[in-house]
Amino acid sequence: MGDAPDLALVGGWRCTGLEDLTGDLAALDGDGRWVVVLPFDGPPVCARFAHWEPAGGLPRGRREPALAVPVPVDGWRTSLDRSAFGKGVDAIREAIAAGDVYQVNLCRRLTADLPPAPGFDVVAFGEALLAAHPAPHGAVVHLPSAGVFVASASPERFLWRDGSMVESRPIKGTAASPGGFTDKDRAENVMIVDLVRNDLGRVCEYGSVTVDAGRLCEVEAHPGLYHLVSTVRGRLRDGVGWAALVAATFPPGSVTGAPKLAALDVIAHLEPVRRSVYCGAVGWVDADRRRGDLNVAIRTFWVEDGALHLGVGGGITWGSTAEGEWEETELKARRLLGAAAGR
Repeated sequence: MGDAPDLALVGGWRCTGLEDLTGDLAALDGDGRWVVVLPFDGPPVCARFAHWEPAGGLPRGRREPALAVPVPVDGWRTSLDRSAFGKGVDAIREAIAAGDVYQVNLCRRLTADLPPAPGFDVVAFGEALLAAHPAPHGAVVHLPSAGVFVASASPERFLWRDGSMVESRPIKGTAASPGGFTDKDRAENVMIVDLVRNDLGRVCEYGSVTVDAGRLCEVEAHPGLYHLVSTVRGRLRDGVGWAALVAATFPPGSVTGAPKLAALDVIAHLEPVRRSVYCGAVGWVDADRRRGDLNVAIRTFWVEDGALHLGVGGGITWGSTAEGEWEETELKARRLLGAAAGR
């Protein structure tokens, strides 16, 4: 895995010819085209590539190396078992009752050991993943130079930018059928929309942040499930670059909770392992044209410490139940684990 050249598949492009690596987000306002990985709880990785060629769309089809190391569905362990996850849900509901938070996203990490040889081809795995699990914001990043190996089948847009215009499309609310959403799902979505509006308002022109009523809590179909998605747009103030935009909005509100800082404190207390790339962001930036598109790194696998990882979680509100939230994480993981098993 580490001997293969640096390569990324983002936004329908195949990126090769690594020119520069930096953790300075200000570079995204300079020149060149960049692949960007923003871990939830780690330093940014910005990789400038010289060659951007159409990838023929993602995925390009299943390749045999992806099946060389299938991970059995029963080969995963979880950072929070059903009992511990349920206790976390109860603790969050107590925090809500105390007025400390309104909503907290509680996550668990699934981990499977990888064989030491012949190595794990994250690019082939990512292409196979996206063949089995198509995603509008899918991305594959293989950066041995930075120790980053990510395959993301994300359905969610964190930040899209075109000049001064920015957009975020938070997902909150998950159901197995288009008619399966509850009042809790819609309330959860609206709370996060308010948080995203507030985040964008820190760097956008006054009065420019809007939510079209027709694009609030839209039902979207994704592989194996349905989501409620809302669209928030704004116009950046003069002089606002990527570093300020990310500082105002990261981590994404849909995977933290509200109020964001208080939710992050609860997350740090309840989740036994760090999230790493999961719940961060992956995407691309064209600095020359002042454009870019970053996903929310959910439905995302990554390789770390000789193991393959996948995060799953959900937003906990007062209306949540421990059993219902656990089953939501199982629903989100089911098809992804099947893809990892080579199904």
